[in-house]
Amino acid sequence: MKKKQLLVKLESGKPNTFKGIEFLVLSHGENTMITKMLYKDNQKVPLHKHNNEQSGYVISGTYLLKFLDYEEIINAGDSYTIPANVEHSLQVKTSGVVIDFFTPVREDYL
Repeated sequence: MKKKQLLVKLESGKPNTFKGIEFLVLSHGENTMITKMLYKDNQKVPLHKHNNEQSGYVISGTYLLKFLDYEEIINAGDSYTIPANVEHSLQVKTSGVVIDFFTPVREDYL
């Protein structure tokens, strides 16, 4: 694994993209990672899965989140947890920011 980033100032977040979605990699240790997802109107994260449990907190924006038996519109203040290896997708209805937490660390984001 690459060097841990135990403290990251806002201006030092590492820019990255996943399936066309821009985001910042914030702090990460041996087992956890925080990202700031920067969603734009009408973007879609296609159905996918990974071996990381993923929890998120919606700061702003509106999204259609699908996983397991859930197909819900989520808004600011809502949160979710997607178990590891569960297929999920997201459709952005209005642009915004979501903070995602992963365990273990998503090596493909580093």
